[in-house]
Amino acid sequence: MSESSMPWVLSQVNRKWRSVCGAACAKVYAMICYSDGMAGTGARRTVTMADIARVAGVSITTVSHVVNRTRPVSPEKERDVLSAIAEAGYVPDNVTRSLRTVGTQTIGLAMSAISNLYFGSVVAGMERAAARAGYSLLLADTHDEAGEELRAMSNLLSRRVEAIVLAPSPEPAGALQYARQRGVPVVLIDRFVKADVDQIGTENIQATAGLVDHLASLGHRRVGMISGLEGLSTTEERLAGFRLGLRRNNLSLDRRCVLSGGSSSGPAENALHALLALAERPTALVVGNNSMTIGVMRGARDAGMRIPEDLAVMVFDDFEWADLFHPRLTVIAQPVRALGEQAVELVLSRLADPSLPARRVVLQPEFVHRESCGCAAA
Repeated sequence: MSESSMPWVLSQVNRKWRSVCGAACAKVYAMICYSDGMAGTGARRTVTMADIARVAGVSITTVSHVVNRTRPVSPEKERDVLSAIAEAGYVPDNVTRSLRTVGTQTIGLAMSAISNLYFGSVVAGMERAAARAGYSLLLADTHDEAGEELRAMSNLLSRRVEAIVLAPSPEPAGALQYARQRGVPVVLIDRFVKADVDQIGTENIQATAGLVDHLASLGHRRVGMISGLEGLSTTEERLAGFRLGLRRNNLSLDRRCVLSGGSSSGPAENALHALLALAERPTALVVGNNSMTIGVMRGARDAGMRIPEDLAVMVFDDFEWADLFHPRLTVIAQPVRALGEQAVELVLSRLADPSLPARRVVLQPEFVHRESCGCAAA
């Protein structure tokens, strides 16, 4: 089948399959036929921007703008382009062709590392482990959004990384499918999802329940929580741990005292102000991560709240300057460097033996007792 005949074939396939399963299915099936037809000529046919444009129903220029982020496009067109990229397994060819058969000794990282302080320490552990094995790291920020996650995955694969460590967004299915189509192994870090891939993270439920236990032992009967971004497994697990802690200490759950801080400082500060505006506000607070802690501490200061005299605070996540706050923060400290190092070990063992069964590694965090809970200096 010649390439010149493909436009007619595409139109016929589109016409047939549109009646069977709709426009989206027809477009994807047409691309498959196009690629298979070219393969029949002996040519090694790769998916191009033109193919993506044809499937998405947009111009090649629009595809380029979406891939390279050179100009904003409408949300609808961007969604169509990203969907076509995921379905077709398109990878921009930004490296030399010789790298297609030669290992790059590079591991890709797809995570919200710039906006999330916690991941900075994780990456430090990964970098050390990778360097020992002769590997380099390449980072792409996902912003914890599915569209950005898929774009990050595409950018990393265009650099021919040998594997990807992904901190999944609330909707990671598209990114996982994309990597699977390209035959690139993925290790999930920090957040567990229902997927047949290697995963590593920290135990969240019992650790968060332990924070509530401690507050209850200090006499608090009205405990609130500022939780993370909805849809993340870490958020759901820490909420589950918070509820568990309330139950086993015979404390009632007031849903008005459990608000989302969106895993970032600004929304967490707003959530704190909403809690302080309650007629019966909590006397103690569990904060779901370190980024939100910054917003909580800032909001408490601006409201004239004394910690722990007016509001006891306990945090899931430690960070290097947690003991520079006044008072110093009582926290659950995750084994961040071990998390990063073991994630790289999972990658290397997977590259060495792709037939290994999927593994799930859960690390135990540590309770670090300081003064923000209301206790004397430890």
